[in-house]
Amino acid sequence: MTPSIQKLVRNLWIPPNSTLQITPHFLPFLYPQRRSASILSGLSDNPGAYHKKIRRGRGPSSGKGKTSGRGHKGQKQHGKVPRGFNGGQTPDEVVHGIRGYVNAFSVDMRPVNLERVQSWIEQGRLDPSRPITVKELAKSGCIHGVGDGVKLLAKGSERITSALNVIVSRASASAIAAIEAAGGSVTTRYYTPFSMRRIIHGETDPIHSLQSRINLEGQGESTIYSKRLPDPTSRKDIEYYRDPAHRGYLSYQLEEGQGPSLFFKTPGTGKFVAKKVKKKASSAVENRIW
Repeated sequence: MTPSIQKLVRNLWIPPNSTLQITPHFLPFLYPQRRSASILSGLSDNPGAYHKKIRRGRGPSSGKGKTSGRGHKGQKQHGKVPRGFNGGQTPDEVVHGIRGYVNAFSVDMRPVNLERVQSWIEQGRLDPSRPITVKELAKSGCIHGVGDGVKLLAKGSERITSALNVIVSRASASAIAAIEAAGGSVTTRYYTPFSMRRIIHGETDPIHSLQSRINLEGQGESTIYSKRLPDPTSRKDIEYYRDPAHRGYLSYQLEEGQGPSLFFKTPGTGKFVAKKVKKKASSAVENRIW
């Protein structure tokens, strides 16, 4: 600030509570802006927000000079080495081969044991008076992720004390027996990964579809959903949910004595039609040699 401006500020300085009027163009001189240079020089990014690029081949003091971290001589220093390169000899993949494969038809079922379900009921996180579906299990944190479906297992089945109505993708035979012994019921029905996401978001009915005939107590009032729950279309899924041993929701489609298979017929249910064999006309006697 120049000496002339300092004199002007001393003569025109007015306390903040004063009622005198001041010309607006004098205000910048009365209250000059102050900024600490030490603050500006100390500005920096948060730790880990900026990574300095490694400058290679710029002298030995950097630790990456001369050979640039590649070492001395050889193929690794002069060029690149392909993955699995064994110096020119036959690669291991060729000598020993690649064994095994990835099954494209496998499913990733998320297991849930009966002891965990009973523990959630005791904590008040699941209501045993209402049907326990994929939505209740996921919302309560009993399972983490749904994958391709939920399978009910029987570990800790001796802890089950209340009658439960469980609807899951699959269930083991011992889990079914334990729940039914306590007066409950198990129903397995078909889900897709996309339909289970819509169920968790409240866009799809977790129980009913066009082909289902599931009647359970404590379902409450029916709700209108924007998305429809799909039914199985492949033969493998249809046969699984038609099987009464799996407590499939499509088992009502079977007639008495009929099996769940769509290919093999149950013995005694098909109609046997005897083929008529035409008799060849006897050759004339005069055509015989003797």
